[in-house]
Amino acid sequence: MSDHAKQTLGFQAEVRQLLKLMIHSLYSHREIFLRELISNASDANDRLRFQAIAQPELLAPDADLKVWIDGDATAGTVTIRDNGIGMTREEAIAHLGTIARSGTAEFVQSLTGDQQKDSQLIGQFGVGFYSAFIVADRVEVLTRKAGAAPAEGVRWESSADGEFTVESLTREERGTSVVLHLKPDAREFADSYRLRALIQRYSDHLGFPVLMRKEASQGDRKRGESPPEYETVNQAKALWTRPRAEIGDEEYKQLYQHIAHDFSEPLAWSHNRVEGKREYTSLLYLPRHAPFDLWQREAARGLKLYVKRVFIMDEAEQFLPLYLRFVKGVIDSSDLPLNVSRELLQHDPEVEAIRSSLTRRVLDLLGRLASEQPEDYAAFWREFGAVLKEGLAEDVANREKLLPLLRFASTSDPSGEPSVGLAQYLQRIKPGQERIYYLIAESIEAGRASPYIERLKARGVEVLLLADRIDEWVMRQVEAFEGKRFKDASRGDLELGGLESESDRQAADDELKESKGLLKRVKDVLGERVTEVRVASRLAESPACLVLGEHDLGAGMRRILQVSGQKAPPAKPLLELNVRHPIVRYLDGVRDAGEFSELALLLFDQAALAEGGQLGNPADYVQRLNRLLVKLAAGAAGAVGHPSAA
Repeated sequence: MSDHAKQTLGFQAEVRQLLKLMIHSLYSHREIFLRELISNASDANDRLRFQAIAQPELLAPDADLKVWIDGDATAGTVTIRDNGIGMTREEAIAHLGTIARSGTAEFVQSLTGDQQKDSQLIGQFGVGFYSAFIVADRVEVLTRKAGAAPAEGVRWESSADGEFTVESLTREERGTSVVLHLKPDAREFADSYRLRALIQRYSDHLGFPVLMRKEASQGDRKRGESPPEYETVNQAKALWTRPRAEIGDEEYKQLYQHIAHDFSEPLAWSHNRVEGKREYTSLLYLPRHAPFDLWQREAARGLKLYVKRVFIMDEAEQFLPLYLRFVKGVIDSSDLPLNVSRELLQHDPEVEAIRSSLTRRVLDLLGRLASEQPEDYAAFWREFGAVLKEGLAEDVANREKLLPLLRFASTSDPSGEPSVGLAQYLQRIKPGQERIYYLIAESIEAGRASPYIERLKARGVEVLLLADRIDEWVMRQVEAFEGKRFKDASRGDLELGGLESESDRQAADDELKESKGLLKRVKDVLGERVTEVRVASRLAESPACLVLGEHDLGAGMRRILQVSGQKAPPAKPLLELNVRHPIVRYLDGVRDAGEFSELALLLFDQAALAEGGQLGNPADYVQRLNRLLVKLAAGAAGAVGHPSAA
């Protein structure tokens, strides 16, 4: 088959699934097709303008980049045309027939059929072209690559039936025309007034003119008196270049939806122009919802980079740290060279200075959102809080700005929601309390019921509860907040300080004197399993708990290391016994060495389970527990049969 012959090809499986969703699930979001296709046309113009920096001849003979929209109510078509970069035959097959991106399988699996959620995902994943099939039962794409000969034009066509055709054609102009043959129930979109309203709503902020035929020109064309005249429908001036006083909230929101391909509104934004030693404009947005690939650290992220209003690249990740990868926006620099590359950005001191400034700007924006719109900040934290925490370890310079932004679940809030900030915690701190107590557990519910905080709760001391996978790693990086040190309630000494009265200390001394013999007997049984057995300072209701050293790895970190194939360093806990508990009192009275050993080992294993750890020999534990239950059952049966039981 020659390179110019007509080919019929099949869509990638993921594209077929996506098309099915587009056609059947996004009916109520039909107008999004126009925004997505105009956005693609604008991107094509941007890419040509960037390539023309090195190859100015690509712009000849038409250097004035634009987007044209034509609606034909009689034919029932809408055409979106640009004079941008265009596509070769191979590019048309690759770009319009497959989704060539990492994370495609995860993306498709994320689609739920929920119109609101899926419309966000579709934009985020950069597959907006397929939104054409929401309103069209047949789509034609006519295109020619900039710099290619007219005979190298391409015609792509599909009816979303699982296949598409590609053939060569002669096309005089470069760029791309997308022709939508509208479904009978979508003919409204061929109406020029409807199209104008949608363009002004969705594309007013674009830096390229979006043109439509003048109304009078339509009649002239029908009479054949003159060629159609076009007029610009949008402002055609990049929004971030205009003074803030001239820009309304709706315009800011529309630009966000364009650059983020997100159908929901942003939570907040920051628009700033910096002049002086370095000159640049930034417009940064906080999204309302997390993208599906937020936890893929290699996923595409970053700001749209312009230099002197010329688009340079999408997803310039060098301008913000990884823990702020959710931020969307634009950076337009007057100082960087037009031929800047990703490699140059990584080593440019100007970029590092801008990065530091933008990072502080984002953290200030989050601080304002937290203080002025706490409900919106709570929504932000639910979506992005776990990512923001990474900054405590990764960005030491901004740690003091990050700490007030943290939100925690707490023993003071029964809802389990992460609603408590550190400033609130300090306002409720008890007299004599010198530490900010926290606990890391498998879940918030498990943390709330943990034996480690029984005595603290009994004293009315608030404990912050954490349950994200990264929490142990993150909390090891921070030391204090406003002079109060953080204290993990499951490690080392509780450091109660002024929370303990003289009578408390005297009672603890008395318990230790009375229990020395018991503690030694238990330590003899447990041997090398523990470093020490001591009287509990944490427990009020439970009989025992295992306490790690200050620098030992917890159960969660150990599991993460094991899953990744790494060996966790050895850690030997100490055992705390609640000597007032009935089980421990009973243990103290047991004189049979075998029974004492069974009970002591049982308490040790139960304490390991309570802290979320794993037993070295689960079968051994079960057999030991079964022997105890059999003994208890036999004792109960004997008591029932004994004459004195009556």
